[in-house]
Amino acid sequence: MATRVLLIDDDTRMYELLAQYLGQNGITVTHAPDGGRGLAALEASTYDAVLLDVMMPGMDGLEVCRRIRAKSTLPVIMLTARGDETDRVVGLELGADDYLAKPFSPRELLARLRAVLRRAQPAAVAEKLESSGVSIDVSAREVRMGGKLVELTGLEFDLLVALVRRAGRVIPRDALLGEAGRGDTVVGERTVDVHISHLRQKLGDEGSRLIKTVRGVGYLFSKEGP
Repeated sequence: MATRVLLIDDDTRMYELLAQYLGQNGITVTHAPDGGRGLAALEASTYDAVLLDVMMPGMDGLEVCRRIRAKSTLPVIMLTARGDETDRVVGLELGADDYLAKPFSPRELLARLRAVLRRAQPAAVAEKLESSGVSIDVSAREVRMGGKLVELTGLEFDLLVALVRRAGRVIPRDALLGEAGRGDTVVGERTVDVHISHLRQKLGDEGSRLIKTVRGVGYLFSKEGP
């Protein structure tokens, strides 16, 4: 079965280019020219991922991403002509899985799309992690704290898995994305700090005690129970 991707972008020429190139690589692209019709398409059908432009008339891509994340963990790659770090931070804070600045090559987009799709698939071999009251079912991409399900974005989940796998050891900030299998996601240290802050909040009252900051170095997941 072909992979189905929804492109939400007001650029018809880009749609035609991507539909042809991705179609040659087994990916069917459906087009929605604005945010409202993109959200309607997601309600009406099933897709494997979303390619989402930031700059659109009416509802912009950041608001569309926020609404997608309120209901779904569907992989989202943000596309925009603006490529500064602030834009990347905002998009990733809202739960986007990756970010690609225009102009980009279809080949690079295909590589990034395949990467987010791989991360979204269950692992071939079930892996479960447990440390300090946090239980992670890696294949199901589920996290529980004290038995209660914790809702995380894709990037937050991958960061937590990386920290728990190396519980008791410090992971430098600049290495954390690589440890999480997100070495292809180009962000700054500020973005990592923001996602760690979100993780702490979602893990509840003990979040700050479990994920410790090692000043000037990085982060450590404590092996000690709450």
